[in-house]
Amino acid sequence: MKVLITGASGFVGKNLVAHLHERKDVEVLTFNRGDDIARLPQLVSEVDFIFHLAGVNRPQVESEFKTGNTDLTQVLCEAIKGCGRPVPVLYTSSIQALLDNPYGVSKKRAEQALLELKSEHGSKVYLFRLPNVFGKWARPDYNSAVATFCYNIINGLPIKINDPDALISLVYIDDVIARFIMAMDQQISDDALVEVQPCYRINVGALADQLQAFSRSRVDLVTQPVGEGLVRALYSTYVSYLAPDQFTYQVPKHEDSRGVFVEMLKTRDSGQFSYFTAHPGVTRGGHYHHSKTEKFLVIKGKACFRFRHITSNEFFELVAEGEKPTIVETVPGWTHDITNIGDEELIVMLWANEIFDRIHPDTYAQAVGVEA
Repeated sequence: MKVLITGASGFVGKNLVAHLHERKDVEVLTFNRGDDIARLPQLVSEVDFIFHLAGVNRPQVESEFKTGNTDLTQVLCEAIKGCGRPVPVLYTSSIQALLDNPYGVSKKRAEQALLELKSEHGSKVYLFRLPNVFGKWARPDYNSAVATFCYNIINGLPIKINDPDALISLVYIDDVIARFIMAMDQQISDDALVEVQPCYRINVGALADQLQAFSRSRVDLVTQPVGEGLVRALYSTYVSYLAPDQFTYQVPKHEDSRGVFVEMLKTRDSGQFSYFTAHPGVTRGGHYHHSKTEKFLVIKGKACFRFRHITSNEFFELVAEGEKPTIVETVPGWTHDITNIGDEELIVMLWANEIFDRIHPDTYAQAVGVEA
């Protein structure tokens, strides 16, 4: 399949090109701002599907709304008619097509030209009235408030919020592209306006707070719930604005005669992750918890884990080593310690089910070898 993307160098276009290049059955032709419009008929004659993403939303002069949105779309429609085939077209319109402003009017008239093409020529037409689209590669101070906020927060610049309670509708670029590809693959109908789901609603103040929390996580190590939904999409977008020299950040290292202890990240509802080392012969631990639980994974070296029940004195020990990945869990009411019984440095990953609270640590010293 051969497709044409107008506006391929824009935010949405670049993401679409990246996804389509992953498809071995799709060849991509492009038409961008500055290209000779006389090329359009030849390009159209070669393709099986058109993604019409090109448009103008921030012109130098108001008349560019018409030339960049309405007129370009009409030229495209004429090229499709001229090729003699009902080539399908997907068009990125805007929710402003419902408004009586120069931009909205130009997008609405472009929609009408495409619907006439559908009626008169039989081309399938997929109209997407997109709200605010966010994601990687959106231009700050141009494409969306999300892009601007991400860039400014990462680079220590102020963000401007006129009304923190103002609600905005957001769709994530990967969700947009997924719907585009479904249209190309004829998996959705062109009977009506095509929507992108999920569409998130959030007020500007809450959006800014969430992005600032991502920034703070490099200091307090508390990660946000970034595994699903809007927070996942916002976090992926946020980190995409990191420059290469911002890809890394340091975390505190606590070191003593036994080895080192380093916290990696913390969560508010699923505990925290860290790692520690122990020199050969060194024993760490020697305490118990009433509620806290932990999971240990030896990454390198060989360790002996010892446990004793704090009331029954029942004793248990086991050996774990990096060559055989094994999770060892600590259980409330059992005092425990870990000894490096190998000849090399012991490295152990540790997960605890709660963030360490220095005021209420739920950690009570009791040597495993001493009966209660």
